[in-house]
Amino acid sequence: MAPAAGGSIIDPAVRRRYGHPLLRYILIRLGLSILLIWGVTLVTFILSNLVPANPAAAALGERAAADPQVVAEFNRKYGFDKPLPVQYGRYLVRLLHLDLGTSTQTHNPVMTDLRTAFPATAELALGALIVSTVLGVLLGLVAALRHRRIADQVIRVISLIGISTPTFWLALVIYFVFFYKLGWFPGSGRLSTDFSPPPDRTGFYTIDALLAGQWQVFANAVSHLVLPSSVLVLYTVGLLARFSRTSVLDVLGNEYVVAARAKGLPGRTVVLRYVLRGALLPILTVVGLTFGSLLSGAVLTETIFAWNGIGQYAFKASTTLDLQAIMGVGVLVGVTYITINFIVDLLYGVIDPRVRTR
Repeated sequence: MAPAAGGSIIDPAVRRRYGHPLLRYILIRLGLSILLIWGVTLVTFILSNLVPANPAAAALGERAAADPQVVAEFNRKYGFDKPLPVQYGRYLVRLLHLDLGTSTQTHNPVMTDLRTAFPATAELALGALIVSTVLGVLLGLVAALRHRRIADQVIRVISLIGISTPTFWLALVIYFVFFYKLGWFPGSGRLSTDFSPPPDRTGFYTIDALLAGQWQVFANAVSHLVLPSSVLVLYTVGLLARFSRTSVLDVLGNEYVVAARAKGLPGRTVVLRYVLRGALLPILTVVGLTFGSLLSGAVLTETIFAWNGIGQYAFKASTTLDLQAIMGVGVLVGVTYITINFIVDLLYGVIDPRVRTR
């Protein structure tokens, strides 16, 4: 019996037995994400405790670490005197209360440090992601539509240069040319010393300045974003352009695209409604992974431009053997990747209904 107009083509018996496909799809992905987060906490804890170094000596100094009483008090304070299973159990209990421990260097709760550092990195990464996604997908689309022509060759060379150029070298060149030589943009920090940070609402200086109506602070924050964001954009544009080109080329030869053209549909309609939509799923995967890598891998860029974000915080924590901070950053990065992948999976189910039945 054919379904009524606007009705579902799914058999009611199947729906009663297995539930709504989209809801079932979401619940499965959510369960897998929770298991992955637990795995991240376990791996982070094990790797942090396998470091062949003495956290007491790193935090207290060699002279203080030579005093057994001082070391014993340090280990008792931070829980290092307990067996590893007990430490891990306490660590999980603290995580459930959003307590990542106390940093041995800043003496602040790690969660407080991360709340300060994460918005700085997110503001930098989000701006770079938006620009690089628009440019990368557009360049990849043009290259695919002009396959084996001059435009395609030029875009492929540009993207190859962007991917192959070392990030630290590119950051140093941009810093030297546009700040030191030309003086077009500020070279370090999130704001100039002449300005105070806007009232903290989101942690994003640009958004907080707009909400507070501080237009000069907003302009200054944007100018500080230009150089570090450019470093991240130049790399990710090349990656997204090459991947978008390949994905679009795979779709162009499909039968439904040929049929759409045979119907006489305008070229723009075919590209936007058929080609780009068909190529969107793999592009979306790369965009999600790119955003995760920008949030966790901007260490060199943040260090060169004195950007007080997650990357610089992780670098300082690793050089001082701040185990609580290292584990906090590890869990944050892992949860960030898992959350982004979960969102991408949900978008998969919305864009392509076939994914929900897998």
